[in-house]
Amino acid sequence: MFVSATPILHADLDAFYASVEQRDDPSLRGRPVIVGGGVVLAASYEAKAFGVRTAMGGAAARRLCPHAVVVPPRMAAYSAASKAVFEVFRDTTPLVEGLSIDEAFLDVGGLHRIAGPPEVIAARLRAAVLERVGLPITVGVARTKFLAKVASGVAKPDGLLVVPAGHELEFLHPLPVERLWGVGEVTAAKLHGLGLRTVGEVAALGEAALVSMIGRAAGRHLHALAHNHDPRPVQTGRRRRSIGSQRALGRRERTRDDLDAVLASLVDGIARRLRTAHRACRTVVLRLRFADFSRATRSHTIGTPTTETEVLLAAARDLLGGVMPLITGRGITLLGVSLTNLQDDAPMQMALPFEEQKPAALDAALDHVRDRFGSRSVTRAALLGRDPGISVPLLPD
Repeated sequence: MFVSATPILHADLDAFYASVEQRDDPSLRGRPVIVGGGVVLAASYEAKAFGVRTAMGGAAARRLCPHAVVVPPRMAAYSAASKAVFEVFRDTTPLVEGLSIDEAFLDVGGLHRIAGPPEVIAARLRAAVLERVGLPITVGVARTKFLAKVASGVAKPDGLLVVPAGHELEFLHPLPVERLWGVGEVTAAKLHGLGLRTVGEVAALGEAALVSMIGRAAGRHLHALAHNHDPRPVQTGRRRRSIGSQRALGRRERTRDDLDAVLASLVDGIARRLRTAHRACRTVVLRLRFADFSRATRSHTIGTPTTETEVLLAAARDLLGGVMPLITGRGITLLGVSLTNLQDDAPMQMALPFEEQKPAALDAALDHVRDRFGSRSVTRAALLGRDPGISVPLLPD
């Protein structure tokens, strides 16, 4: 196995949004809580016990759990809670790799002499998050990032699971194939159709056999994970490979103008983040979730890396136009945009002709106004009076 001698923690907040609501309103504790009305953004474990899940339509969730308390999302509260939890992480070890606002990997290999073995560090971390932030958190401990994440998933909710060194495969192989990273409903169904239901059964096959069954990339990936081959270290200060944002739209019908307004709002925000991070983008990716829970992505690669809002928005609009027939047929509950193929952005070349400088100069002027007076101080006329949907908080870029 490709494992390090360094113990790694995967810390994952439990039902994060719902837990924040239960923390801040004691009357909700122990009760089924659903965050979000039109679409479920989060559900407490009490609601999950009735089959409520994230991204489910609000009406369907209420049919499953009619006595649930439905609360509107409070993104500012979730963002503040996330920042407080990450302060606890960084107080535990300087080697923290954030995955999202509610989970991270922590390398605690160098702390044995001063802080004790990893299980003691993990227990102390859980206690500190509960005491300082008031939230339950689950921690998995293993010698690879993959297995630490699997362990935290098995330990949920509000648990701690340590995979002993040298006994990794004893823990991993009896688990269902769905525990492998990258195995969603489609891949799981394909593996089940081949008679493979446990990680051990996948591991028993040779890599060539897996590749022939499910394709080269997926086969090699699953073969490695089934043997706990994961040499990746915890990476700190790593720049994001993409910058994106998304909006939950509820289940009501949306016109093309409605979606265009949401798209413009998304691109305005992420283009500003792109420039703030001093990066440029070549590929625009459109992400959609339909009312039947299916998903789709579309992408367009621009010839020259850019930071210009209007160039990025034009590419996103072209992609949206291409999927409008799908949206009309299936409905839409989520719209997202990601900017990928990122590179460091060179300063604007002032030797360019004036007409070519104007878009970048306009972006710079608008960024300056928003930095000084707030992100909502300047907006597009098309966005006035429109509800852009719910914006999900993200890790810093």
